[in-house]
Amino acid sequence: MKLSPLARIALACAMAGALLIALGYWWLDNLTHELIGSLMFALLGWHLWTNRRWFTRIATGKYDLSRTVVLLLHFALLASMVVLCVTSIVISKAVFSLLPFPDEIYLSDVHWFAAYWTVVLVGIHLGLHWRRVMAIVFSASRTPTSRWTIWSLRLIAIASCCYGVWSFWVLGVWTKLTFNYSLEFWDFKVSVAPFFGHWSGVMVLAATVSHYALRVFSMRPAGAGILGRQPSRGTLREPTS
Repeated sequence: MKLSPLARIALACAMAGALLIALGYWWLDNLTHELIGSLMFALLGWHLWTNRRWFTRIATGKYDLSRTVVLLLHFALLASMVVLCVTSIVISKAVFSLLPFPDEIYLSDVHWFAAYWTVVLVGIHLGLHWRRVMAIVFSASRTPTSRWTIWSLRLIAIASCCYGVWSFWVLGVWTKLTFNYSLEFWDFKVSVAPFFGHWSGVMVLAATVSHYALRVFSMRPAGAGILGRQPSRGTLREPTS
C-alpha cells in the first residue's frame, strides 16, 4: 500500500514520539518500555525501506563539504539507531528474554547513551528535511505561504529554541551525551508531562539549529518559496518522509 506524503510524515512523527515516550523508563514498566521500543524499530524499518532509493544515490554525483556533512549526520543517526537496537535486544528482560545473551550490566549504560544521542540526531534529521516537511504540510492543508505565516513560524522557532536551551540545562543533556554519570534523576512521582515536554524541546532545538545552519552555510539553496530550488541530478535528494 502506497501512503501519501502526509501519512509518511505522520508515521515518522509516531516513530519520534515512541522514542520520546520510551525515555520515560522509570514511568513505564519494563514490558511497556520494550513494546514501545519494538514499535519504534518496526517503524524505523518501514522508514528505511520507504526511503531505500536514497541509499542508491550515495555513490552518485560530486561531494562538496555541505553534502559530506549531511551524509555524515545521516550515518551518525543510523549508527546510533543500530547501537540502540542491538543493545535493546541483548539487555531485554521481556520481549527477547528467551534469546541466549549474557547479562552485561554495562550495556544498559551504552543503551541509554545511544538513546540520548538518538534524540538529538533525530532532531537534526528533522531539521535537515524541514523544508520538505513544511512543503508537504502546507500543500496538504492548502495554507497560503504569506509573509505573516512565515514570520509567525520564525517566532515560534525562536521561542522553541529558548525552551530547548532551558530543557537542555534542566535535563543535564550534555552530561548524558558525554557518557558521564549524574546523580540527578527525574522524579515521576512529582511530574510527568514536563519530562516529555523538555525532551521534545531538546529535539526541536536540534531541529531548528540544524535547519538554520543549513541556510546560513548554504547546504541547501534557499531559492524561492518553501521548497526552494530543486537539487540537481546526482545529488543526495531528501527522503520522501
